[in-house]
Amino acid sequence: MKSLFERFRQNHPKVPMFFSAAAGAIDEGSVIEIQLTTSDGKNLCTNMRVTADDLEMVQALQGMITKK
Repeated sequence: MKSLFERFRQNHPKVPMFFSAAAGAIDEGSVIEIQLTTSDGKNLCTNMRVTADDLEMVQALQGMITKK
């Protein structure tokens, strides 16, 4: 898993940096939105308002992203 993440980080260096910065800014009431445009042009989008219960998971994800 670690080697896969390192390869991902090398291929897309801005993505982990974005998540690291965003995780430091997320607080209760923040809205996270995810959008995907498929190769054939279809759009998928969802969002969620962060609750107090969500913050623990966000912090765990931040730890996974920032570890080398």
